[in-house]
Amino acid sequence: MAILNTREILDTIRMIEVENLDIRTITMGISLLHCACEDMVKLCDNVYDTVCTRAERLVAVGREIEEQFGIPIVNKRVSVTPIALIAGGTKAEDYTPLALALDRAAKTLGIDFIGGFSALVHKGATKSDQVLINSIPEALACTDFVCSSVNVGSTRAGINMDAVALMGETIKRAALLTAKRDGIGAAKLVAFCNAVEDNPFMAGAFHGVGEADCVINVGVSGPGVVKSALARKQNEPFDVVAETIKKTAFRVTRMGQLVAREASKRLGVPFGIVDLSLAPTPAVGDSVAHILTEMGLEYAGAPGSTAALALLNDAVKKGGVMASGHVGGLSGAFIPVSEDAGMIEAAEIGALTLEKLEAMTCVCSVGLDMIALPGDTPASTIAGILADEAAIGMINNKTTAVRLIPAPGKVAGDSVEFGGLLGRAPIMPVNKYSCAEFIKRGGRIPAPIHSLRN
Repeated sequence: MAILNTREILDTIRMIEVENLDIRTITMGISLLHCACEDMVKLCDNVYDTVCTRAERLVAVGREIEEQFGIPIVNKRVSVTPIALIAGGTKAEDYTPLALALDRAAKTLGIDFIGGFSALVHKGATKSDQVLINSIPEALACTDFVCSSVNVGSTRAGINMDAVALMGETIKRAALLTAKRDGIGAAKLVAFCNAVEDNPFMAGAFHGVGEADCVINVGVSGPGVVKSALARKQNEPFDVVAETIKKTAFRVTRMGQLVAREASKRLGVPFGIVDLSLAPTPAVGDSVAHILTEMGLEYAGAPGSTAALALLNDAVKKGGVMASGHVGGLSGAFIPVSEDAGMIEAAEIGALTLEKLEAMTCVCSVGLDMIALPGDTPASTIAGILADEAAIGMINNKTTAVRLIPAPGKVAGDSVEFGGLLGRAPIMPVNKYSCAEFIKRGGRIPAPIHSLRN
């Protein structure tokens, strides 16, 4: 990687000071496979000790890099091996103690989140997977920093509809157990199709079994930078728009590559990937939705939104991939509602509907993210939304995810306030017609024909 030249450094300073550019996260992935044992108490101790030992200097090194290079690093996080893979030998009927051990480690280290209270059930569930999923609501209710994810489908395996139905119930219970905090438990829970092993972003991060013992993954940001670049290209054709986004994504990713290499060197841990995703925040000037309006849409959700997002997502990947030796994670553009000021505004006035968001997820990085629903939304309806999103991922051979919050006691038109990066979410109306009989069928939706690639 070439050394940054003076112009690049000055550009970076401007992007940080004026356009909200930051490194969204340095995430250390840690393998817990060696921790497995039959005794739950011992397993919890092993997990706590491993995480605290491996990530002991993560926060300090992140701060050192911030101070030396003047680059804000918003989050320092840890992801671990899916807990369902290491806990089966205990024969326990509840994995909440492991979530508490992870939470204790996060507090000891001073990190922002720890992900990996997870299970991979895209083709079927083991007893350990079932125990973990059943433990999720209580685990998220009694911890502060633990995040959970479940992979329910893949292009190669199809969609596990039994798991989809169970996740509908699990999301509902996670929200109910945290009702006093507007259902925040569900905000820390993601259901995936085609989950990736090196995702640095929460709540879906876990450390895959194909990864090394310990790696450093970095997630960049920069919606405000892209919007500002497009503001200087008023009335230009889409060819110019795409080229502008590519050049901007290159510069943003170069910064991520620099931080990743520095963190890797200082921590003595291999560099994993840079995730190119444009991750918005509720802050003014840091919105993916406002990139779409800069292209000429009145609001995100207006006709043309899917095309605009497709252009953005593709151009970000084309520009970013040239700036880093290892690109991975999700990489593209996120469209979470509560974490994006422009999305919140569009949802509140009715320009952005759940159905339009689903259409937009066909071309973005992830899926239906941080969407608050009425508290009385049936678990079967939540499962149906999840099945639809998983089908988009399965058929299009892409990662899709669902993070829905059925906010207890809330109705369409209300809002919930989570604070920080999670922001504020307007309660969006849901199709009132039932899919309960559809969800009851269970079984597995077969993989598409293009999964047969061998």
